Amino acid sequence: MPRPNRDVFINCPFDDTYLEFFRATIFVIVRSGFRPRCALETDDASENRFEKICTIIAECSYGIHDISRTEPDAKSKLPRFNMPLELGVFLAAKGFGSSHQKSKRCIIFDAKRYRYQKFISDISGQDIHSHDGNEAILIKELASWLRSKSRDPKVPGGHKMAAEFKALKQAIPAICSARGLEPGELTYDDYVDMLAEYLTATS
Repeated sequence: MPRPNRDVFINCPFDDTYLEFFRATIFVIVRSGFRPRCALETDDASENRFEKICTIIAECSYGIHDISRTEPDAKSKLPRFNMPLELGVFLAAKGFGSSHQKSKRCIIFDAKRYRYQKFISDISGQDIHSHDGNEAILIKELASWLRSKSRDPKVPGGHKMAAEFKALKQAIPAICSARGLEPGELTYDDYVDMLAEYLTATS
């Protein structure tokens, strides 16, 4: 069986409300020596979005899925089902795919540990984690999970990474200023590149 790669698929909301959690997730992945992957990594209108997501999922050995966003959209009054859909694709790839796909590992987050049973009970056999709306808890849970599933002792502890992420957030305005950007203008690629440079400079 091929050795699992270190690509990590991120399935979460991409809106401003979730932004700090999204950035914290990317931070943990990069800080731990893994490669973050998500639908935002390419912006090509010639590509079908769902096909792109399926391709990324197929290329990742690990997946991080946050299904906590269940609130109806303010305008449509309907919930968004992208996260449960992408979780289903990931689980299907693991369940029905090749031996390489069957080696996939994932972690599933909700706002509260058992809340998911009320809206997606078909995954009741899964071990669901709760971040309780707290980015420090998210970081600690992710750090422990990545270290455990990869069996990589070089992955730092969650307390250390939470402190480092706090320092990064304080440094972002100055980093953006040096790049001629406003913090709100950072794209996904901007952030990943900036993070890699920051970690190299502070290591």
